[in-house]
Amino acid sequence: MRFVWEFVANFWELPMGEVTYSSTGVIRGVIEAFLSERAQPKLDKAKTEEEREQIAARYQREVWIADAARRVSQIRAVTHSIKYMHPDARGTNVFDVGSLTSPHLVSSAGENLEKDVVGNAAALDVFKFLKLEVAGISLLQRIQDGDPSVSAAMADNIALAEEWTQSFAGIVEDEGRPASHTLAKQVYFPLEDGDYHLLAPLYPTSLVHRLFQVINHDRFSEEAKSAREARRSQKPGTGYREHLNLAVQSFGGTKPQNISQLNSERGGRAYLLASLPPTWKDQGMKPPSTQRTIFGRWLLSRRDLGASINMLKKFLAGTQHNNLPIREARSRMVNYIVDQVLGLAFTVQSLPAGWSANAECRLNRAECLWLDPGRCDDDPDFAAERQLGDWKENTAAHFGRWLNQLIRSDQAPLDSAAARHWENDFADAMQTFERGMP
Repeated sequence: MRFVWEFVANFWELPMGEVTYSSTGVIRGVIEAFLSERAQPKLDKAKTEEEREQIAARYQREVWIADAARRVSQIRAVTHSIKYMHPDARGTNVFDVGSLTSPHLVSSAGENLEKDVVGNAAALDVFKFLKLEVAGISLLQRIQDGDPSVSAAMADNIALAEEWTQSFAGIVEDEGRPASHTLAKQVYFPLEDGDYHLLAPLYPTSLVHRLFQVINHDRFSEEAKSAREARRSQKPGTGYREHLNLAVQSFGGTKPQNISQLNSERGGRAYLLASLPPTWKDQGMKPPSTQRTIFGRWLLSRRDLGASINMLKKFLAGTQHNNLPIREARSRMVNYIVDQVLGLAFTVQSLPAGWSANAECRLNRAECLWLDPGRCDDDPDFAAERQLGDWKENTAAHFGRWLNQLIRSDQAPLDSAAARHWENDFADAMQTFERGMP
């Protein structure tokens, strides 16, 4: 068969719908190479010349294709299968490759998905035959497109070959009236007239197979291994993808081929992505009981807040105008800083109550009243003092002086009037925030 292999290795792209010596010959060469490859292991195991002759006869092109055309009715090409619900389910499978109606949509319909096949596992070799590609187009696709070169390549008797291609084309035809099965999953959807729709979920085997290929590439490909090694070595790399909390689902046990062809290729495995919201992780924030005030190192240790303050400082230092657009931009930046401070305050307020009652707490009284509201439930005196509200004015004034000190510069020499402006902004926001608390 060396001639066949050399012949196939040098094929060129074929025109569709046109019978030529070259197109017919190339397709025939691919078919015979496939048959030779399948026959060779059996020939190697044959113990007598008679056995080898019988095997060679079975794998003659027209003999094998005639048998395949007879056996193709035992299998069905599918994209959505009922067999994954239960191996013995005997309902309808679906072949629907889908199509992307708009190039602007993000959809799995844009993927080039492999076709799966279900049915008699002993006939799966027929589907492998139909998947053979010539010039990037499978034999099955050529048959569906009506390419006469396929019939001409299968047999010299064109009428006989066309009967075979009609049989092969039936692998993707509808199975008749849709039917579910007692072993399949079913959802009864009620209607107003007392009737119901029977919803029968099917397993998207072609899409699952594509997902399996993508995840395996991300996990085990040489590119992914090199990228991970580059990261460990702190060297430049191309980047890689991680799929966290993967689960593996198995189908078919020791006989995955009884479910489908693609299931067999996956070793009976399929990946399940973790479809759950992220788990909230406590950031470990502790109450600022060791600080005299949060308006200092404690707040500035929050990188995002520090970045916002620096941005405001640069903005003020870079402009000499005080028109409406400048004031509006400044106001937006200050409000963002206020929101960040109040967000951090809310986090502290959500901590277990009563931390400010500890004798070792150094935080000033006004900020204790602000940041430990839960203490009011167990400390009536603290509750009464908090109710007076003097702490709000003190805290807002402290914020105004603190922010003013941080953002003033030679280019923007802010005075006490500016500090009072920040104070008022903070007081208004804090009042709104407090009203929203239970």
